[in-house]
Amino acid sequence: MGWFLRKCARVRVLTVVGALLAVQLGSLIAPAYACGCGAMIPGAQQRVTVGREESMVRWDGRQEQIVMSLTVDGDAQKAAWIMPVPHRATVKLGDPELFTQLAAATAPVHRDRYHFWPQDGDWPLVTGDGTSAGAPPPGAAAPGVGVVGRQQLGPFDVARLTATDPAALNGWLDSNGFVMPPRLTDALQPYVDRRWEYVAVRLTPATASTALSGTLDPLHLTFAAGQPVYPMRLSRLARTPQSLGLYVLADHRMETRTAIGGDRPRTTFAGRVTTTRGPLAGLAKGTPYLTAIGQEFPDPASISGDHVLRPAPEDTPFQQVIYEDHLRTVAGVPAWLLTVVGTLALAVTAATVFAVRRSRARNQQTPTFVRPTS
Repeated sequence: MGWFLRKCARVRVLTVVGALLAVQLGSLIAPAYACGCGAMIPGAQQRVTVGREESMVRWDGRQEQIVMSLTVDGDAQKAAWIMPVPHRATVKLGDPELFTQLAAATAPVHRDRYHFWPQDGDWPLVTGDGTSAGAPPPGAAAPGVGVVGRQQLGPFDVARLTATDPAALNGWLDSNGFVMPPRLTDALQPYVDRRWEYVAVRLTPATASTALSGTLDPLHLTFAAGQPVYPMRLSRLARTPQSLGLYVLADHRMETRTAIGGDRPRTTFAGRVTTTRGPLAGLAKGTPYLTAIGQEFPDPASISGDHVLRPAPEDTPFQQVIYEDHLRTVAGVPAWLLTVVGTLALAVTAATVFAVRRSRARNQQTPTFVRPTS
């Protein structure tokens, strides 16, 4: 009976959307959720989801900076976030205004567009409910682990680690309150092989009795980089489709080297930063070109590595344009209706004139017979 109950518990855990943890030695472990640039791990018997993630990469040819903002939800009163980095990283709190400025700088342009003939939503092409017929209704170090720094940043307890063995990293995290699942241990092996380091962050809410919820303060990481890279490999552990939204500041327009197993990346904005105030202006000094990249990963298990960024062939600017379609009118009356009515009126008038003239011509051509007198 005990074996049967443990098996049922395992099935329930595996059905949790986005869960990254499996059953370990028959005990229930809380699910960890992948986010685009790392892995989120809640406390035991708790859950946490990353509902939205915004990231910015800045690269000046020698140094890379990544600023991340996560919006989380769940019942976890503590969680850990683990991110691999290629070199020793420094960590500080980021400015939340950065993402507000980035959203404004890359927002689509709205333009009016007029059409002559009626389309879906225009009279008389409107359904009975008034909608158009075609409108559609993010401690002590264990062997093989080096603790290179630990700091408290607002609500974050940040540990910077090196590790030559993922099992040793697992042991250190466990002894310091971070529970890492076996699947995540395996996923970290490529980073261990390449001698990357890790940033492990313990997240706690402002009040101990409340759960982690809402948008967390951004974290700002800085490390040396010969080429810009955005870690994505851990997202392959996700069980639901993933979406990437990435801002890149550099000398030139940037693009991803490959699709790394997802849909084709798309550029949603490319252009020079013009703002002169706020955190975006400071980060744009020396890296004035901003590129916004979006990508979908319908099958996260297909993610084959990390995103390596490179300069695009040309610094062609691009901005999305959203057209507002309007039916062309004259004094509030659809132009097509005036045209149709006018054309019909002209046709009727022309036909009437033609009939009158023809009738007159016939009358003029009718011979007059004079009765002879006797």
